[in-house]
Amino acid sequence: MQVIASLEELTKARQNWPRAGSLGFVPTMGYLHRGHLSLAQQARTENATVVASIFVNPTQFGPNEDLARYPRDLPRDLALLEGAGVDVVFTPEASAMYPPGFATYVEPTGTLAERLEAATRPGHFRGVATVVSKLFLLVGPDRAYFGQKDAQQVAIIRRMIADLNLPVDLRVMPIVREADGLAMSSRNAYLNPEQRVAATILSRALEAGRVAFDQQRNAGSTSPEAIAQVRKAMERALASESLAALDYADVCHPDTFVPLDAPTAPALLAIAAKVGPARLIDNYLLRADGSWDVGVRVGK
Repeated sequence: MQVIASLEELTKARQNWPRAGSLGFVPTMGYLHRGHLSLAQQARTENATVVASIFVNPTQFGPNEDLARYPRDLPRDLALLEGAGVDVVFTPEASAMYPPGFATYVEPTGTLAERLEAATRPGHFRGVATVVSKLFLLVGPDRAYFGQKDAQQVAIIRRMIADLNLPVDLRVMPIVREADGLAMSSRNAYLNPEQRVAATILSRALEAGRVAFDQQRNAGSTSPEAIAQVRKAMERALASESLAALDYADVCHPDTFVPLDAPTAPALLAIAAKVGPARLIDNYLLRADGSWDVGVRVGK
């Protein structure tokens, strides 16, 4: 496995990558877990060459967020990626990605860039769209792999690919969960044992929302009150855990993030909450065919 730190070295290395077969790309911020590795493994099965990146992107963090303490362990991450069959890992410095005088950003607009994560974290998706577009240009992938856990990020990137006519096939993989339902996240490392148990309330609240959604849908409900009942089910469940503080519980279209006014497919149940020092997000996806994607649980 080749590890590349500089943009110049990456440009030279691209000239030697196999020209036959596709190139798969897995962008990460490191401190990898099995969710990240599922992306790399899927990329390995579908492409001749697999490139991953490890870059804690400063432009997607707000001034009071956790950039400085975001968990990092590069040697461990490199070993995990090599075990997953990754061919090249790109590990740039922030000063290379954003040199002095950097002034060009990709700015998402519309509902996608106004609600939920965008409202809570102003400027976050500008940073995401900018760094992802830069990485696409530097790596030149045929396919890019992202996790469903960051559902709004996925929707932003899908829209960006379409709007900018980028020749990249976006592959979105299911959420990987712990055996007790907690969605895997690098920020789970912030939790102490008591908070770790409490954090399962996010997936339990989503399950309560799914049950309520199906009840309303099966009853033929089409009024906004039906969606209100789904939100209330998630909010009540979250409120039952004293160590969790709700940020939002929402029901929206998974591509536009426009709030739904009736329990119809496709739909996204999205939730965010603070548990101890960690702000966590999670979601359940109702596909257009009416089936639920609630992620995959894995054993210890």
